[in-house]
Amino acid sequence: MKLFGFSITRSADEVLPASFVEPRNDDGALTVGNSLGSFYSTTLDMEGTAKTEAELITRYRNMALQPEITQAIDEIVNEAINVDTDDQVVDIVLDDVDLPPKIKDKISEEFDNILSLFDMSNNAYDMFNRYYVDGRINYHIIIDEKNLKKGIVELRYIDPRKIKLVRELDKKNDESGVPLKTLKNEYFLYSESGFGASSRQFSTTTQQTIKIAKDSIARVTSGLMNESNSLVLGHLHPAMKSLNQLRMLEDATVIYTLTRAPERRIFYIDVGNLPKSKAEQYIRDMMARHKNKLQYNSSTGEITDGRKMMTMTEDFWFPRRGGERSTEVDTLAGGSSQALSSDENLQYFQRKLFKALKVPISRLEPENMYSFGRVSEITRDEMKFGKFIRRLRSRFSWLFTIVLEKQLVLKGVLTPEDFARIRNEIRFDFIKENYFEELKEMEIMKERMGTLREIEEYKGEYFSKEWIRKNILQMSEEEIKEMDDQIALEKESEPDDEEGNDFDSGAPNTPANTGVVVPGGGYDGEEDKDDPKAKKLLTSEEEVANSQLQLLKSMAKFIDSE
Repeated sequence: MKLFGFSITRSADEVLPASFVEPRNDDGALTVGNSLGSFYSTTLDMEGTAKTEAELITRYRNMALQPEITQAIDEIVNEAINVDTDDQVVDIVLDDVDLPPKIKDKISEEFDNILSLFDMSNNAYDMFNRYYVDGRINYHIIIDEKNLKKGIVELRYIDPRKIKLVRELDKKNDESGVPLKTLKNEYFLYSESGFGASSRQFSTTTQQTIKIAKDSIARVTSGLMNESNSLVLGHLHPAMKSLNQLRMLEDATVIYTLTRAPERRIFYIDVGNLPKSKAEQYIRDMMARHKNKLQYNSSTGEITDGRKMMTMTEDFWFPRRGGERSTEVDTLAGGSSQALSSDENLQYFQRKLFKALKVPISRLEPENMYSFGRVSEITRDEMKFGKFIRRLRSRFSWLFTIVLEKQLVLKGVLTPEDFARIRNEIRFDFIKENYFEELKEMEIMKERMGTLREIEEYKGEYFSKEWIRKNILQMSEEEIKEMDDQIALEKESEPDDEEGNDFDSGAPNTPANTGVVVPGGGYDGEEDKDDPKAKKLLTSEEEVANSQLQLLKSMAKFIDSE
């Protein structure tokens, strides 16, 4: 059966390792061994895998419609994704990549093209929302087979309930008899009707199932697995039980309140010494007598019986024999069970639900206002929530890595082997739009400046300037280059500023404009001695100094004469 899509040819010298342990299965792949025979002619039972996966995704989406879950998802998505009009949602960082600058610039350019294909400025929130709710996200990488140098043409979203990853293993025994497993082939199966409960079995030979090459699909999962390591779970899975318990308790509270809310009457009927049968008949007669209600219709002149049938849930009738107390009518108060009427249980399960979602309770309770304080005043829950967001971003970034590899290989920028070498060195930087993050960065910068002042005396002796920039100031190569360019530009503009302070510049209140010579000022530099203007100014200064000296002598003589 021919694969749909494209496959990137790897090096033929690459030897796949063999092990008695199956490959890591955090992508939810269906593992098929050679003990099942040829997969092309074998009918597989998908009830235990694909059916459950489709049902889980549907359940996660139903959970996302609940108000508490919706609020928590909004908090997580808004914290992870920030759209700015000036900057991109995410940038690629190639500081640790050992490649020539031209290749790095080309990689950055192709990454910008990928963001344009995803339309991240408009779809970033929806993409991350789908990934978080479903626990997986799939995109079909569409190329122009007639012009591979054109790269990726379109990235199209695929419903995870309609696609399944299949991994074939080759099992062989080594010389000692230990069964070794080697990866044989990987591909995707796509079904328009989906792998749900309606299709208990399917065959790859049917027309409804399409076999797709692995390189044609970009797939990222949450990495959370069930206890048998056979099914990918979503991030909402830990909150499933808590949500069901909360809904059951809410329903029980509503039902109890409705059924026990009205007050009921209790009729104690004195039956005296009547036999049991006579007493029962007497009570029924009393019930019927109180039910009858004759109504007169003035428009027609008819008399109707508007009796209202009362059930045992409305009124109670009890016989009473003799004694001092006779027939009596009493009321039964409405229900006031402490277990269901109070909201302590509801609050407990709400807090339990919020903990399962890993969102700080202060963010989800409207009565708790968010206070802007110093970083040292931030609670531990906020710190944990920030780390949780970084883990989500890191896992979600795999999508960019997978698509970037296909784009660079198709356009001939890198070979598959070259990209595999730098894959782990590529990092992605998401925009941070959080007051807490801003305060944190300001305090960090303040501490770095303090450390920089302390280490200044050791610069050039124990630490180099480049080491201080990268390790103390935590500057990237691009930031260092940009800062050097700015410093060089400022140094070039400094001589122009100094020349503007000359007396001939025409600035107001200068000696050149006013003709007033300030004592002690003027051209006292060695370079200005031969200038005629400078000589004239120096002569004028000497004359003024002599005049002042003569004035002081005259004042001294006047004082002595007195």
